[in-house]
Amino acid sequence: MALSKEEVTSTVLKFGKNEKDSGASEVQIALLTKRINQLTEHCKQFRKDKSSQRGLLILVGKRRRMLKYIQRANLEKYRSIIQELGLRK
Repeated sequence: MALSKEEVTSTVLKFGKNEKDSGASEVQIALLTKRINQLTEHCKQFRKDKSSQRGLLILVGKRRRMLKYIQRANLEKYRSIIQELGLRK
């Protein structure tokens, strides 16, 4: 269920300023997106797993709030993150 260490480090390097910049909003959004994608596949396979569905909804809410923060703070960064992660259509 959890992300592997290699996935986390590659995401931090891609979206962060350096390899230790895991606290940046962009990095956190990218990590949440990866976890959401994994949980979505899990919930498709196991439809009666209600606790995972609840966890998925919680993660989606966290990501939405972080995206709203970035949209307020820096609109260009918001647009680049949305495009890079392929979130909005």
